[in-house]
Amino acid sequence: MKRYGCLCAAGIVAALSSTIGAFAQDQLKLAIGQRGKWDGAIPELGQRAGIFKRHNLQLEILWTSGGGETMQAVISGSADIGTSAGTLGVFAAYAKGAPVRIIGAQATGDDAFWYVQADSAVRTIADMAGRTMGYSTNGSSTNANVLAIIDHYKVAAKPVATGGAGATFTQVMSGQVDAGWSAPPFMLAPLAKGEIRTIARAMDLPLVKGHSIRVNIANADSLAKKPDVYKRFAQAYRETIAWMYGSDEALKVYAEFAEVTVDEARLIRKDFDPREMVEPDKVMGLTDLMKDAVTLKYLTAPLSEAQIADLVRIP
Repeated sequence: MKRYGCLCAAGIVAALSSTIGAFAQDQLKLAIGQRGKWDGAIPELGQRAGIFKRHNLQLEILWTSGGGETMQAVISGSADIGTSAGTLGVFAAYAKGAPVRIIGAQATGDDAFWYVQADSAVRTIADMAGRTMGYSTNGSSTNANVLAIIDHYKVAAKPVATGGAGATFTQVMSGQVDAGWSAPPFMLAPLAKGEIRTIARAMDLPLVKGHSIRVNIANADSLAKKPDVYKRFAQAYRETIAWMYGSDEALKVYAEFAEVTVDEARLIRKDFDPREMVEPDKVMGLTDLMKDAVTLKYLTAPLSEAQIADLVRIP
């Protein structure tokens, strides 16, 4: 009877251990810029749909005001993963020895645009000489895009960090800055009402077309310690994209999250953020982006092939 009791106890312990193992989820801390953007909402929507849970992952998401803040959270180790980080800013951080690695493309192309008040004297980008032009945070894709706009159009505008889209809008309408940045779903209503006018779009820049101007990054130490967790994250991320572009259910979940209508969500998905923009498995245009990083003074010289192989670690 004593032996039978021991066997029963051992069986119960084994069963409990198995059950606990089945329900235990690996935790990942994420830093993501601009809460509400469709292309940045992939982890959030995937978690709401239960996709990351199916891969035994629990995401803790911190929303930032831009790619610069996102990157700092990853560099400091307070976040394992950062999404929507400006690629040129990541190059610069890596070159200075920061513990960051690229684990996927986040945006190949861009839906960002720049606008002015409806009654502004600025009619085209050429009128921006001597005027202020907003971007989110240092090291972000909007930072790189403003520098690229100035270089491409040869206009002496003054770049100014204005933070998130909402804070930027306030600064434009109060006259603190001349031109602000935005991206859907932000500022679609003021555009429709004629309160603001668009003067430039990121997609018109040679830097942006066909180039992965934002990437997903990981803290190098975290990536090295738990490669299997990152493989599962990458797979769940891919499955979430497939669901977001293949179902109306995803539009409803996004509309609730971003506080927009389902029709607005459908418009963003169709006209602003096509699926090819968010595919993660290849960082496009690395050679060109490296040249731009040198031209715009993010780097003093292009990264070597060995450095690129070390930096880009797509699971």
